[in-house]
Amino acid sequence: MDRFWLKSYPPGVPADIDPDAYPSLNALLDESMAKHRPQVAYVCMDRTMTYGELDERSRSFAAWLGTLGLERGARVAIMLPNVLQFPVAAAGVLRAGCTAVCVNPLYTPRELEHQLVDSGAEAIVILENFAATLQQVVARTRVRHVVLASIGELLGPVRGRVVDFAVRHLRRMVPPFELANATRFAEALEAGGRLQYRPVQCSGADAAFLQYTGGTTGVSKGAVLTHRNVVAAILQAEAWLQPAYADVERRFGADAQMRSLCALPLYHIYMLALAFGLSLKSGGCQLLVPNPRDLPGLIETLRKWPVHTMPLLNTLFNALANHPEFAKLDFSNLVLASGGGMATQQAVADKWAAVTGVALGEGFGLSETCAITTSNPPGLGRFTGTVGLPMPSVEVSLRDDEGREVPIGERGEICIRGPQVMAGYWQRPDETARAFTPDGFFKSGDIAVIDSSGHVKIVDRKKDMILSSGFNVFPNEIEEVVAQHPGVLECAAVGVPDAHSGEVIKVFVVRRDPGLSERDVQAWCAQHLTNYKRPKHVEFRVELPKSNVGKILRRELRDGGAAAKKAA
Repeated sequence: MDRFWLKSYPPGVPADIDPDAYPSLNALLDESMAKHRPQVAYVCMDRTMTYGELDERSRSFAAWLGTLGLERGARVAIMLPNVLQFPVAAAGVLRAGCTAVCVNPLYTPRELEHQLVDSGAEAIVILENFAATLQQVVARTRVRHVVLASIGELLGPVRGRVVDFAVRHLRRMVPPFELANATRFAEALEAGGRLQYRPVQCSGADAAFLQYTGGTTGVSKGAVLTHRNVVAAILQAEAWLQPAYADVERRFGADAQMRSLCALPLYHIYMLALAFGLSLKSGGCQLLVPNPRDLPGLIETLRKWPVHTMPLLNTLFNALANHPEFAKLDFSNLVLASGGGMATQQAVADKWAAVTGVALGEGFGLSETCAITTSNPPGLGRFTGTVGLPMPSVEVSLRDDEGREVPIGERGEICIRGPQVMAGYWQRPDETARAFTPDGFFKSGDIAVIDSSGHVKIVDRKKDMILSSGFNVFPNEIEEVVAQHPGVLECAAVGVPDAHSGEVIKVFVVRRDPGLSERDVQAWCAQHLTNYKRPKHVEFRVELPKSNVGKILRRELRDGGAAAKKAA
């Protein structure tokens, strides 16, 4: 197809990358860890971990996994926040020839059980703070090997009163649990260190990650990201950021190491691609923040460890830009700040630029595309209000409901083709077939326009998906949970605009029990849904708007239509 947007590329950014430059993601990791061995790869709570330490620890973990009898491609779940164990576990799982399944540590038992059962995970690495959740469901899954991580085990000697307090505080937050025959993460590393690590040869077609996301039916599905997919995404991002790397080298010297803030979760595709994949390839240093909601702690960390790049969500950009202590930081090192996961707002971009002197960029991607689709060029110097240009080796086609490409300037669904696009949904061939066009483009469900320069602007959403704090939430799942409450007759969930989170969930309920209250509904959801999936608003109605065949019309509810009558 005519990739007319290439004319808008910055100098030095190639039109294409070679996704077969490495036979597997493991080969890329091997090369990077050897090349950057003495450099710091990760910092967490003032403890550093070099590429050499990451190499040795991940080899040890891979060797230990090799004693469990797991077959090549076996799924190993990783249920960790942003702690040093995450990159060790992820690299170790890959090096053992297994497939990593990233799990949100804040999942409820119901959500965790679905992901473990659907993926068929046989082992899990989990922070002990969340082990009580696993205890409730593990017997109903295929998990037979549990590795327990603790917050301080890789931190070494405690450095300073603040870090000491944080470690002790987090340890006190461990609920009681019983998991028979669980192995401590440190013990697994020690045992693996006494073994000979034997590399497992993986191909580009092997599954590296199962990245769970919503699907067309609202059931969470695993996007199969192959080794080739992830290598492609890493090389695409590296090529796109050449101007930023050059800027760091020009301003701070040829030996300057790119240091980036990793405050968003590593289990989310945005950071998995950047803070694990790209950073390791380029020899960067990631500043891991386990709890970004602690703004004073985050700001103090940035004061100690100034960064060159900040990939964040609109909500966190907004919170930082409006915090008086953040404005006191030195931003002379900052060369790039880019939003993803949700729409970046103009007002937030303006405030951020006023405080830091750096313009906000913005990009677009999905779990199914390994986070890579479009992005604003680094160093643009202004906020465009678009999600930028298609990245190297990416084809974007805007299409109507009949699958025909629409002219420049007209609305169409973003359809994506490229080497970073998933192989399909895990064990769901029907869903996979529905997700792709006959000519191999993935249908994103987002409606956009593209201008003559190639910049893409998202204007609407085709699916009923709700984008809450950067996470995909499908109303079917919310409705299934709410409908199980004995006081509910029927319900519908939609996303409504929110200045803080982009969108929040609102659920419309027809009562079975006249005494049912908003607090009752929210308490029920708190038992069965993780935080970002819980409704922030509950509205009771006498009836819900329906089509002539009885389908609830979510759009009418979302748009405030009058077809449904409010309860008196």
